[in-house]
Amino acid sequence: MENRKAPAVTPIKVILTGATGMVGEGVLHECLLHPDVEEVLAVNRRPCGVSHPKLKEIIHADWFDLTPIRDRLAGYDACFFCLGVSSVGKSEAEYTRLTYDLTLHAAELLAGLNPQMVFCYVSGEGTDSTEQGRSMWARVKGRTENRLLRLPFKSAYMYRPGYIHPTKGLRNTHRYYYALSWLYPALRVLFPGHVITLKELGQAMIRSAVHGADRSILHSRDIAALAKRR
Repeated sequence: MENRKAPAVTPIKVILTGATGMVGEGVLHECLLHPDVEEVLAVNRRPCGVSHPKLKEIIHADWFDLTPIRDRLAGYDACFFCLGVSSVGKSEAEYTRLTYDLTLHAAELLAGLNPQMVFCYVSGEGTDSTEQGRSMWARVKGRTENRLLRLPFKSAYMYRPGYIHPTKGLRNTHRYYYALSWLYPALRVLFPGHVITLKELGQAMIRSAVHGADRSILHSRDIAALAKRR
């Protein structure tokens, strides 16, 4: 039988947000390790503290005014949008501004600059696509997802992880994730549709940017399967 080589992959250039948080740091870690990622541009409010030949960084505080860095955001193949805030203690108006308004402001600019871009958005399990449910955060996230899916990107993927098992050795892991780490093996067996690793999330996002994915909304089980696909 003839051995056929897999088609060559053109490495991608990625814009990443949220690298100073747990999810963004983990996705950045996977990007820097992955051969299909040529360059990562991290856009942060403060330095992420990582140094790597693939990594460039822009420190920019005002996400509602990206004009000063606009030209530096052109020429990228994918955006991994890991920036987000908790809804705890926030009114719906405040959470909407920091979730829907902020995300769409950045995404609309990127879609105009990079029409062939793949946009990957980290949302969350329980997000409400109907925008009509009782949970405030789920409605806002659902509205954000729905609008992102209508933007003129090459493709857009909404990631809805449940519990995310942290990557050992990274600095921005929340304390309660460390507290639950010992439960991870049992959670993976008992609730396989609701548990992934941060490594799987990062690898799945890279995979969807390079090769695409079968669906636009990805739950934990989908994310784990996509990460394993070769």
